[in-house]
Formats: sequence, C-alpha cells, structure tokens
Amino acid sequence: MKFSLIDRIVDLEPNARIVAIKNLSLAEEYLADHFPGFPVMPGVLMLEAMTQTGAWLIRVSEDFQHSVVVLREAKNVKYVNFVEPGQTLMLTCEIAEHGPRETKLKATGTVNGEQVVSARLVLERYNLSEEDPTQTMVDEAIRRNMRELLAVMYKPPVPA
Repeated sequence: MKFSLIDRIVDLEPNARIVAIKNLSLAEEYLADHFPGFPVMPGVLMLEAMTQTGAWLIRVSEDFQHSVVVLREAKNVKYVNFVEPGQTLMLTCEIAEHGPRETKLKATGTVNGEQVVSARLVLERYNLSEEDPTQTMVDEAIRRNMRELLAVMYKPPVPA
C-alpha cells in the first residue's frame, strides 16, 4: 500500500465487519486541485478508502495469509454527498461472501450518521510468489509491514 486513506480502525469483527475512519484535513494535497474554492474529497478516493477498509478486514480475517489485496470490481457505487475538510468519514465494510480468492463486501461511508457513499466491492487476494517463487521474501515483508501498521491503527478493546 503506497498511501493510506484510513486513519484508524475503530471496530473489527474478523469474518464479519470493520469500521474505520478518515479525518479529512485541509492539508490533504489533492484538495488544492479538487476543487479550488470548494475543496471536497474526490469520489475515487472515497472508493479507495472503502477498498482499503475492506482489505484490512480480509487481512485480519485470514491472519494475513495473502500479501496483496486489490479491488477487482466496484458495483452500484452511489455518491450521495460531499466530504469536506474538517469532517470525519466513517467507513463500514461487511462481508457478504468469502470465497477462496475473492471476497464480496457491502461498503458504506457516512459523515455525522448521514450516508455519503456506498458500493458493493469485490476484492481479490493473492501472494506475489504464486506467479514468481523468488518473491516469497517480498510477500513476507509485506505481511510483516501490514501487521505493524495494523498495530498502530487498531487498538482492540480490553475485556472487562
């Protein structure tokens, strides 16, 4: 993952659902161009944030079995409203179907409880070494880095 659009994971139920947040700041570089005088989060980045949220759910659900999780298909993408600087985009993904190579997810994004985006996503997962066995160490490094990043982004609740 070259960049992260997820600031924090606030709820995580492996094999079921995840809730993550993105705090939109005026410091985001892309807001200077999208749009001058009316900065809003581009729709494609809302979709990417939902994809990244779903990818975390898959990684945790499979105990980081695959190094790569990518968007294969986005269906019924609906943009309802804008996300502006100072707002928090709450992203929820729920597993609809989990197959051997693909996972179908229902994804939504809300701001202050109001839906701003929704989609049905299909995410594919694999290891680089499946195509090129010399990439085994790269797969291991990616999985290690993803585990480290998860430890920063998600603090599981302490049982009472």
